[in-house]
Amino acid sequence: METTHSKNRIKDKAHDLMNNLGVRSVSMDDIAASLGMSKKTIYQFFEDKETLVSEIITEKIDHNQQCCIDDKINSRDAVHEIFLAMHRMQEMFENMNPIVLHDLEKFHPNVFKIIQHHKYTFLYDVLKKNMERGIKEELYRSDLHIETIVKSRIEQIMLAFNQQVFPKAMFRLADVENRLTEHFLFGIASLKGHKLILKYQKERQKTTK
Repeated sequence: METTHSKNRIKDKAHDLMNNLGVRSVSMDDIAASLGMSKKTIYQFFEDKETLVSEIITEKIDHNQQCCIDDKINSRDAVHEIFLAMHRMQEMFENMNPIVLHDLEKFHPNVFKIIQHHKYTFLYDVLKKNMERGIKEELYRSDLHIETIVKSRIEQIMLAFNQQVFPKAMFRLADVENRLTEHFLFGIASLKGHKLILKYQKERQKTTK
């Protein structure tokens, strides 16, 4: 039990540091110092930084996938499912440093491949089923080319992390993601869907005040 607790403490602290400073800027020494433990202790649980980063990202992806499944189960309709996802992304991206994704791609390519696989398998499937659901519910336009829309939406989600387009000093990651999501929804919605988006926007504004 103590072993599991120590391992989770290391992962939690590493995640917090990397989220704030970026992956590249955080060393195993930094993590050990923040926890008040020796670096040797950390290496008892993780072979190297790559292994630690990989476990953190895998756990976050697993959690994100379960949240997506829960959003679908708990949603009233396709538009509501997207709004539930927006709320989740708001919490997830609120204090996240967008440079994390850049660091993973450049310095931990094998870990970045895990994210890419998640995007183009699980996330693709979730978005595709949401599109099909929305069209069936007559909330999305019936003339949409689903594959094109889904692929463009996946890339749109990642666009918020691009520091050349949305530099951290000028844009908050969570705000950018929310605006892009609402723009996407209005673009695919039918007239019936537009009315529902406005309804859910008002509900969301009440809960965030």
